[in-house]
Amino acid sequence: MTDTQFAPTTDRQDRAKRRQIMDGARTVFLAEGFDGASMGEIARQAGVSKGTLYVYFDSKEALFEAIVEEESRSQAEQVFALDSGDHDVEAVLTRLGCAYVRFLCRPGGQSPLRTVISISERMPAIGKQFYEAGPATGIARLGRYLEDQVAGGFLAIPDIEVAAAQFLDSCQATMFKPLVFNFAGPPARRFSFVPRCIASFASS
Repeated sequence: MTDTQFAPTTDRQDRAKRRQIMDGARTVFLAEGFDGASMGEIARQAGVSKGTLYVYFDSKEALFEAIVEEESRSQAEQVFALDSGDHDVEAVLTRLGCAYVRFLCRPGGQSPLRTVISISERMPAIGKQFYEAGPATGIARLGRYLEDQVAGGFLAIPDIEVAAAQFLDSCQATMFKPLVFNFAGPPARRFSFVPRCIASFASS
């Protein structure tokens, strides 16, 4: 059976082909940017025909949206798995801050953000999707942890949503933001990072 005749027959084959296409597309988007990437080049990089590519994604925008969603979901799963039963707030926030910075500063991790920012003015749906699945989800998950600590009497925070957002912004300030603007290189593999902007709310 040729590639142009390909039709997914099982969920496993379907997922594998989708993964193959998305990996190829990610490589092209990183190298060419959204505007420079073409569906033909993506098909070549992924090792599929354009016909097969369009079976899975009907446009470049849909393909990029799928990659953005996956990146954001990966961040939430890797970084924001917080245990509300762990009341050592400073230790929890330290682990979260370090994991968050490492995720943001990983090799190639800045390119998707740069691409989303560059196209979000004319394609606001992609910007909205990226923010909802990424930053907004992180703020919400951290907010739920903090809310549980406030309810248990371990913290006193007047505005939980603002505190969660400020904490995550503070994590980015000195390492990720210089990196995303190519002002500085990635942080050292081993670094000391002890965020305290929310731990300061801790009740005595």
